[in-house]
Amino acid sequence: MATQVIMPKLSPTMEEGQLSRWLKKEGDKVSMGEPLAEIDTDKATMEMQALGNGVLRKILIQEGESAPLGQLIAIIGEPDEDISALTSQAPASAPAKADAPVAEKPAEQKESEEPKPAKPGEIEAPAGGNGRQAQAPVAQPTTGRLIVSPLAARMAAESGIDLRSVNGSGPGGRIIKRDVEGLLSQQQPTAPVGATKQTHLRAVGSPAQKSDIATASAYHDEPASEMRRTIAKRLVTSLGPVPHFFLTTEIEMDRAADMRSGINALDPELKISVNDIIIKVAAAALMQHPQVNASFQDKVVRYYEHADIGVAVAIEEGLITPIIRAADQKSLSEIAREVRELAGRARERKLKPEEYVGATFSISNLGMFGIDEFTAVINPPEGAIMAVGAMSPKPVVRDNEIVVRQMMRVTMSCDHRVIDGASGAKFLQTFKKILENPLFLVV
Repeated sequence: MATQVIMPKLSPTMEEGQLSRWLKKEGDKVSMGEPLAEIDTDKATMEMQALGNGVLRKILIQEGESAPLGQLIAIIGEPDEDISALTSQAPASAPAKADAPVAEKPAEQKESEEPKPAKPGEIEAPAGGNGRQAQAPVAQPTTGRLIVSPLAARMAAESGIDLRSVNGSGPGGRIIKRDVEGLLSQQQPTAPVGATKQTHLRAVGSPAQKSDIATASAYHDEPASEMRRTIAKRLVTSLGPVPHFFLTTEIEMDRAADMRSGINALDPELKISVNDIIIKVAAAALMQHPQVNASFQDKVVRYYEHADIGVAVAIEEGLITPIIRAADQKSLSEIAREVRELAGRARERKLKPEEYVGATFSISNLGMFGIDEFTAVINPPEGAIMAVGAMSPKPVVRDNEIVVRQMMRVTMSCDHRVIDGASGAKFLQTFKKILENPLFLVV
């Protein structure tokens, strides 16, 4: 009996998936648990596995196309089995681009299945999320297994690189991003001054199209990534339905900067950043003001026992907020190490769902871009988010004298259903007091 392959739920917040790459093509034999496709979810690239044995009879959506959860996307059956009844019920698939790679096939993923050992010619990736991280097909090596990270595999496929010619510098000979970048730098001429990523997108994207308006600029369309589409949906459910109000304060940062310099001088390996200190101070302030460490849940207000702080990280396709769990119970060094590790994996789209879902409070820092002050949009169901600006020297009045101090502005966006003006202001007072006197953290 034919097996229907539907778009699986690969992350808690996923509503639809985008086919990044098919690992099988029509007519290929498939086995239970065998990887069939890479799916781009709202936050990561995950692998989809087969739930049946047979032949991949029909692919119903092409690479780059999206489908909602539960939609039929492929059919597995016996070579001579009649699948006309199933194909007649399937949504029409858009024709593949003439220059697109040969389409390959996906299948549903079963969370309880044990991953199958990688076969020669497959790319082995670490486990993550509700399934193993995405795998990609490559030419079969003459001996041994080819082990490569999903990001490196994608870069190689887009650049036409045979991964058998790449020497892996990762653990166990694993091919990672820098290995592919190194080979690309040897093969390609240096980009001219002023060349930008947008130029690259035009080169590999669709050709420019003329506007219907004679004097308007030509344009080209690029498919929106699943992450970008999810961001768009969530912003609509935030700024409109969630009643925002904003509170701004200015903080003297000289003592915090001195503490950071002193800690890093004692142990340079710690690499404590100002943002690490802000996370720790925010966690301490949240414990003193539980009204801010809360969320509106329709009929109840939920108060959290610990400060699970989401830290906004900009990546190529949008924004993701890895979470420092129980930051109120962690030391500065623990927070610093965890932020670096999570941010690195976020940029490679390797975070597990539990590492980016379920923060109680978020921090977005644009100070490194020279932004003095901004407002951020709350990530529901969180009750607040803090926008952190640049730290810079400014003249201020102290004891009736004008002196120069390192000043920083922060603006907190508050959900008025949970946080009132006074409770939000008191939280910021505590946050400011601790950050201006960071020795409070060791008391």
